[in-house]
Amino acid sequence: MARLTAKEEKVFYERMAKHDAEMRWLYMELYNNSSMYAEMVDKLKEFYVSRKKDLKASDLKREASPDWYKGSDQLGMMLYIDNFAGNLKGVQEKLDYLADTNVNYIHLMPFLDTVDGESDGGYAVRDFRKVKPELGNMKDLANLTSECHKRGMNVCCDFVMNHTSSEHEWAKKARAGDGEYMSRYFFFDNMDIPSEFEKTVPEVFPSTAPGNFTYLPDAKHYVMTSFYPYQWDLNYRNPRVFNEMIYNFLFLANEGLDIIRIDAVPYIWKTLGTNCRNLPEVHTIVRLMRMISEIVCPGILLLGEVVMEPSKVVPYFGTLDKPECHMLYNVTTMATTWHTVATRDVRLLRQQLDIVNALPKNYTFLNYLRCHDDIGWGLDYDSLQNYGIAEVPHKNYLNDYFLGNAGMSNSRGELYNYDPVTQDARFCGTTASLCGIEKAGFENDAAAMERAVTLDIMLHAYMFMQSGIPILYSGDEIAQVNDYSYKNDPHKADDSRYLHRGSFNWKNAEKRNDESTVEYKVFHGIKKLSDFREKHACFSSLADTWTLNTYDDSILSIGRYMDGEKVIGVFNFSENERTAWIDEGDGEYTDIMTGEVLEARAISLQGYSFRILYKEF
Repeated sequence: MARLTAKEEKVFYERMAKHDAEMRWLYMELYNNSSMYAEMVDKLKEFYVSRKKDLKASDLKREASPDWYKGSDQLGMMLYIDNFAGNLKGVQEKLDYLADTNVNYIHLMPFLDTVDGESDGGYAVRDFRKVKPELGNMKDLANLTSECHKRGMNVCCDFVMNHTSSEHEWAKKARAGDGEYMSRYFFFDNMDIPSEFEKTVPEVFPSTAPGNFTYLPDAKHYVMTSFYPYQWDLNYRNPRVFNEMIYNFLFLANEGLDIIRIDAVPYIWKTLGTNCRNLPEVHTIVRLMRMISEIVCPGILLLGEVVMEPSKVVPYFGTLDKPECHMLYNVTTMATTWHTVATRDVRLLRQQLDIVNALPKNYTFLNYLRCHDDIGWGLDYDSLQNYGIAEVPHKNYLNDYFLGNAGMSNSRGELYNYDPVTQDARFCGTTASLCGIEKAGFENDAAAMERAVTLDIMLHAYMFMQSGIPILYSGDEIAQVNDYSYKNDPHKADDSRYLHRGSFNWKNAEKRNDESTVEYKVFHGIKKLSDFREKHACFSSLADTWTLNTYDDSILSIGRYMDGEKVIGVFNFSENERTAWIDEGDGEYTDIMTGEVLEARAISLQGYSFRILYKEF
């Protein structure tokens, strides 16, 4: 083991002193096992000792500026390594392209070792310390993160905490009857206890993977599998599970990762008689992870994946004095955005933005239009009822709209996980296809294409105005449309999410330099927005943010202010010309897209268009 300098030793023990009492208390509350706690503390020092000097230097810098990630210069992109550039070395070779998009936060979708055909898109991990061979190895990962750091780019990876692959080393030993490893999962030799769980635990994928348990004929046992039969839930009541997963977490952090996305975090603690979601012990575990990271690698951020309504999401930030996650996804707003596109009615969206804007400014959300996953219609139906909108028929309408079958829609997409009993489903498609670019291109309709491109850029402009960090999904910056070739792959054909997980089209990316193309218009529209955003404090996550009454239910308006800079955005969600009846009454503004000087009052907008108006005081 490497030796610490006196200064490094001092830093480590000062961090330990800050957190040891609370960390010990919480650990003993969960496990009442002092020897396992002592082992974990020893391991924390080992991981700190082995952390590279450049990462330790970055840690110190970020400790001194804890809001470093809340500035206006952050722009993220989610990408699949193989789809984007073949492998990790390929991604490194494409960093110039990412820099051209202004992206400085790269979320590498799951790249750890999995089993072909039983990976759930990479979320069934066989080895937490091995890269899929076809993508490279850990040295390639470390080289990529190092090069990204030289360019001022941060790298994010997924950490799948809830489960392992059924082919993980632990799972194989458990299946063979080794009691030590069976205790790391939920094994039962009959259905008595599983049947009790099934009474209260919802199904995640009722049509494609019903139930929460899988029978293993060779082992003559049932095992808990909340997601798919090949994803075995880990038993965090066992301190060995917690410790070993923490060591995996720190191993990845030491490879140079800046952001660790905690996958499916609400599910990680199971208690009979509950729904096994968002239990208090989950927050204890996340709080422990936050303190552990602040001891060993305080330069990294914890990103919680909590795909639930705001009342369930916000608690994962923790409290001001006992924080948990640094960042969370703005899931509900994403779904409500597409509801707004389909209804041309911004009332629910404005209501939800007001809720987010009222939260403490240290709560940082990641905002996005699309991601690797489906769109679930988990909207606020209590509020929608006040507008005369009922849940079941509205879900049907939304799915019909984005299939292109209702509401004068130009969208194209596919249903995901349709349940014929409840008639419930989620939805898949790229941003460009949902905006109508695919349909307009197929029909060679220039007028429809202009409307679709305008809508696409408007939605990105609106996303950039939200409070938090905007995240692009790879391909959206060049208006990439749905890829139906997944239907030819037997490992993917049953999962319509692969519709928007197609290979990045580098030929189309080259078209971003040709002014006559759709790729140019979308790429440079987004780039112009991000160029302006990164230079102005009013787009910081710490800025005051609010919505304005436009007196037109089809137009959303957002205001932002910080350090003498003010910006007003107005966004028309209708295909028809509308007027935003705002009246700021504080002089002239400049439209950042056109350079036009005008007052922020009675703003006329063409269909699907927007204005972002800026001024300094």
